[in-house]
Amino acid sequence: MTAEQMAGPGPYRDGGRGPAVVALGGGHGLSASLSALRLMSDQITAVVTVADDGGSSGRLREELGVLPPGDLRMALAALCDDSDWGRLWRDVLQHRFASEGALDRHAVGNLLIVALWEILGDPIAGLDWVGRLLGARGRVLPMAAVPLRIEADVVGPDGRTRLVDGQSHVAVAKGRITEVRLDPPMPPACPEAIEAVLAADLVVLGPGSWYTSVLPHLLVPELRDALVTSTARTIVTLNLQPERIGETLGMPVTDHLAALAKGAPELHVDAVVVDPGAVEEVDALAEQCEAMGARMLMRQLGRGDGTAQHDPLRLAAAYRDVVDGFFGDVRG
Repeated sequence: MTAEQMAGPGPYRDGGRGPAVVALGGGHGLSASLSALRLMSDQITAVVTVADDGGSSGRLREELGVLPPGDLRMALAALCDDSDWGRLWRDVLQHRFASEGALDRHAVGNLLIVALWEILGDPIAGLDWVGRLLGARGRVLPMAAVPLRIEADVVGPDGRTRLVDGQSHVAVAKGRITEVRLDPPMPPACPEAIEAVLAADLVVLGPGSWYTSVLPHLLVPELRDALVTSTARTIVTLNLQPERIGETLGMPVTDHLAALAKGAPELHVDAVVVDPGAVEEVDALAEQCEAMGARMLMRQLGRGDGTAQHDPLRLAAAYRDVVDGFFGDVRG
């Protein structure tokens, strides 16, 4: 470990490169934005959803009563140092056991994070220590201080509304989601996350599962208030294509923005970044962005292999185009 990594846990290095950025989300969507943002700044704070109730995270949450560590682990892995050291520890964190016993499908990083929480008695300190191990370019924080449950009202094909409980169930629910709630309904926000949002130059929302990874941040009252009152510029990153199964099946990107506006009508969005392949009606999206007071930036953002995954270099270039208009050249 380098002397810089041993200097002590903390959010940023002195004289950090690029704007202070807060990225909000969870899972693969947040990993995509972090992989791009790390190319333009080392002053990054990831604020992560803590409602996962499936897989390894769900098992640890149920057995030990802890925050679900999986999305936090993925965010830390996305911020790892680009060195042999950082990449090896990233791979260790992401490694899953395959067995016939209780360890099957547990991620090593989930176990490591929970072990540090038990030893230190402090979730934030535990995450900071894992960040040091990875040489992470930034900091990872939970959006709330307690584990959450997501429930949604879903209108099925028969026109009836049913209640779907739990993130893992909402994510694959068949039908149209009309409302999402958290349990507890007014959870305490992570204080460090609030501080980061209020001190940020730039806030990035999305991409990701819209109702289970992006919008839940707006359901934490203190976090929503911080996002509304922050002087940071806000970028919304839309998904590459409609989901083929689950919570936003067949949902156009204009409806994604409408759901965001419904969740926090006071939130000012400065820019919307979108891939042309995700847009069915360009004029409709442009009009919606104009009505929101947001600049629409349309760029090729996907990987060249045809998969529905953001390319970090292309997404970073899009972010730079937007940010340079706010703050001048950030390449440093």
